[in-house]
Amino acid sequence: MKSVLLIGLGRFGKNIAIQLNKLGHDVLGVDHNEDRVNEAMDIVTDAQIGDSTNEEFLRSLGVNNFDICYVTISNDFQSSLETTYLLKELGASFVVARAERDGQERFLLRNGADRVVYPEKQIAKWAAIRYSSNHILDYIELDEKHSLYEVTVPESWVGKTILQLDIRRKHNITIIGLKKDDTMSFMIKPETVLTNDMSLLVLGEYKELQKCFRF
Repeated sequence: MKSVLLIGLGRFGKNIAIQLNKLGHDVLGVDHNEDRVNEAMDIVTDAQIGDSTNEEFLRSLGVNNFDICYVTISNDFQSSLETTYLLKELGASFVVARAERDGQERFLLRNGADRVVYPEKQIAKWAAIRYSSNHILDYIELDEKHSLYEVTVPESWVGKTILQLDIRRKHNITIIGLKKDDTMSFMIKPETVLTNDMSLLVLGEYKELQKCFRF
């Protein structure tokens, strides 16, 4: 369990609070809007009304005592920048800030953010990849080059074993899991025969995955 300071209780901040609550973390929610604070009382451990660009207010929260500080302020980038800067100045150990537009990430990083999330852009990319190809079931981008995909078994692979396909040598891709009947198995054996009711969890460079699975 971690202690979390969540600044900004708009739609995105509220959804972050809901997930943190489900994970069992202690969350102090902060917003300048009293209605938002009242609406969040059931999903945070505690909540306060206040201006996060006010140094004395932030200092009173003891920001250096939190494991993570989220800045999820909506529609006020100047306040996001000021809040991010003040959090680091006051000793916050780890700050995650939200970007809403292209170009905001670099400014947030320069002002002290340890990580920046851009939910609209990230979800748009996920949805474009996920739903534009029928055989892609899910994916996670690990870095600029590498990704983890869940894909259906290509028709030409059905009935063949992992050993016969020799996927790692031929395609530079690693199968790390097999899913069947909603159950994922990570015990991959060379003699495992692939069937069309399976899906594969595959890891590799994006360009190699794209070439192999034609998405």
